[in-house]
Amino acid sequence: MTDGTRTFTDARAWARTGTELLLDAVADLDEAAFAAPCALPGWTRKHLAAHVAANADALGNLVHWAATGEETPMYASAEERAAGIARGPALSADELRSWLTASAHKLAAGLDGLTDEQWRREVVTAQGRTVPATELPWMRAREVCVHAVDLGTGVVTFADLPKGFLTALTAEISDRRGLTELPDGPLPEVAAWLAGRPHSLADAPALGPWL
Repeated sequence: MTDGTRTFTDARAWARTGTELLLDAVADLDEAAFAAPCALPGWTRKHLAAHVAANADALGNLVHWAATGEETPMYASAEERAAGIARGPALSADELRSWLTASAHKLAAGLDGLTDEQWRREVVTAQGRTVPATELPWMRAREVCVHAVDLGTGVVTFADLPKGFLTALTAEISDRRGLTELPDGPLPEVAAWLAGRPHSLADAPALGPWL
């Protein structure tokens, strides 16, 4: 896989791997470590953990949509999405870990329960894109893999993410940013640069955060 092509099976595997990395990264965080800043400006690790947990709940709404045909948006409103993130600092480390773990497992179970017909049903993302439910594992893979790095614990870096995931991520962000040429460098560093995260590439122009 060198051209950014990804399969449904790939995305499901990456979502599982990213979830494991994320849960491992928060497993031993105490209150002080959870309250410390993460790699995203203005957010603590509690904000980030709440965001990822709320994302699992929101994607679960799309799983319900695919399974039943009942239109259930990811978020009822932008305010609801913001409220999920803001909830993080009010929770204890154990409460956050429990929410993060339970929401991830519930989403995984929901995805595992979809039939072939249900996977083909169309749902609408929070950005207003209409996509088949087969896109949901990729959406989750991006969240858990990239944000496992964003926790900034040093446990997970872009170099720890699956090569196939990084290739697909690089292809997607390059396309959305309209970039046709990429700087030379290790794939994890190029992916980090494209995503607007810290990297070691020399003379690469600054890019705003993505995701």
